[in-house]
Amino acid sequence: MYRDHRYTESGLPNVIIHNMKVEIDDEGAEVYELPNILGLHKLIAYAIITKKHGLSPAELRFLRSEMGLTQAELAQIVKLDHQTIGRWERGEHPIDQNAEFVVRTVAAEMLKIDLKLSFKEMAERCVPSATVEPIEIDGSDPTEYRLLEAA
Repeated sequence: MYRDHRYTESGLPNVIIHNMKVEIDDEGAEVYELPNILGLHKLIAYAIITKKHGLSPAELRFLRSEMGLTQAELAQIVKLDHQTIGRWERGEHPIDQNAEFVVRTVAAEMLKIDLKLSFKEMAERCVPSATVEPIEIDGSDPTEYRLLEAA
């Protein structure tokens, strides 16, 4: 059986994996299997880094975690106080656009993601948005997750 799954386990409320294989355990509960979680997280990071609007607090936290950085370590990279990173991740203050550009660029480098975007195109995407677009993923082949085109 295949179903759509909102992948909130990632810490992101906007990731939906379509056509994901579901098993039913002995107690009748649905069990989702993620055999390629590293590939899935790299694809999610790619989607976040290349998205056309500013990062949400949860997306910033996801990228920082995927890079293996603490708030203090990320703060050193963007030349700000670690408390500022915490405020951004909690949604208390908007993320600085210049710092966001640095975060996206450093994340792409650290996670070995080929962006196929110029720095100018990346900078143009660091504009705050009131909405968080869904990240929709085809999960029918977990050996090679792929992004679905936005409707």
